[in-house]
Amino acid sequence: MAKTRPGKKDVDSYTIRGTNKVVKAGDCVLMRPSDTSKPPYVARVEMIEQDNRSNVRVRVRWYYRPEESIGGRRQFHGVKELFLSDHLDVQSAHTIEGKCIVHSFKNYTKLEHVGAEDYYCRFDYKAATGAFTPDRVAVYCKCEMPYNPDDLMVQCERVQGLVPSCLCGHDYRRSKETGAFLCVLNVRQMMM
Repeated sequence: MAKTRPGKKDVDSYTIRGTNKVVKAGDCVLMRPSDTSKPPYVARVEMIEQDNRSNVRVRVRWYYRPEESIGGRRQFHGVKELFLSDHLDVQSAHTIEGKCIVHSFKNYTKLEHVGAEDYYCRFDYKAATGAFTPDRVAVYCKCEMPYNPDDLMVQCERVQGLVPSCLCGHDYRRSKETGAFLCVLNVRQMMM
């Protein structure tokens, strides 16, 4: 943990202005951007400090959205995907709008309901170089793209599990009408 600077003291928590939500080191927060037309920034609070005038500042580690990274957004990046960066910064605690939860990719894919405050992270990102860790992930279908949790997965008896709908040409609209979420390839095979 970083040492507190002279004239400052570490504090255990900060209550977000206008709310009863308490932020502590390790929490993920939404921070107000200067351009109000942009979505809030997401950061992990590393440390909270207060100066002798009671001004509270937070040391944060930024999460980047795919479109903010050097490589940009790719097809397999989910809407709620973030990259934990090595970019550290100190900001006024007054810019904190609220708390959020950044899940691991595995835990995010198990959520029954994804709320507005839910995000996920499967990569660490080096802001200066654009490098990712891990630098590769498993691919799941013939499109040779990593799994995007925003894409529909369908049950496939042939592979004995769930597969991305792009693998079998699944029609999501038809599934909503019929209530059947089975792989089209299986259905064709069963009809023959």
